[in-house]
Amino acid sequence: MVNIKKKIPNATMKRLPLYYRYFKQAEEAATDRVSSKEISEALDIDSATIRRDFSYFGELGRKGYGYNVKSLLNFFMEHIQGNDKKNIVLVGVGNLGSALLNYKFNNLSDKMNVVAGLDNNDDLVGTKINDVTIHHSDDLESIIENGNVEVAILTLPVSASQEMAERLVDAGIKGILNFTPTRLDLDKKIYVHNIDLGVELQALFFYMKNL
Repeated sequence: MVNIKKKIPNATMKRLPLYYRYFKQAEEAATDRVSSKEISEALDIDSATIRRDFSYFGELGRKGYGYNVKSLLNFFMEHIQGNDKKNIVLVGVGNLGSALLNYKFNNLSDKMNVVAGLDNNDDLVGTKINDVTIHHSDDLESIIENGNVEVAILTLPVSASQEMAERLVDAGIKGILNFTPTRLDLDKKIYVHNIDLGVELQALFFYMKNL
């Protein structure tokens, strides 16, 4: 039984997929149990941080024993990722959008299904990328409704991002993975996860300089 003691910090939430992937790989390697030290060495995350992250969900391990791989993997699958598969649309099939559609989401294939790509480029409409059909942006509302889509990946130019995001929300989208530099102004009930590649690169250069 999960016992969430307090609001989970964003930093912890961002590390949860790393933990899930680690336990998934441990299970595939037929490992029965692991310690926080072993997780720390594999993920380069401080052991104290790992124990604190897990403490938000109650007692997931035992002192002197560590963490049972199968139990933790089941926990993450049930309570962190959920058991249902999410349907996704990708909006903006330019260079970045095409690259994302070509990406092999093997470790998430049981949790996500990209039902369509959307773009207003007539040369792309009707084509397929990695078995995903590209539709015209005019079909957005019908695809979201008919496909029971809850999540959108946004890879549009800045000038079109806010308007398209509002259309997505009006059509029923509940979460947006935003690859544009635009900070979208939407209802607080809509979760937007921003990935600004320019900022991430600048952060990388800063860390490299200050090693």
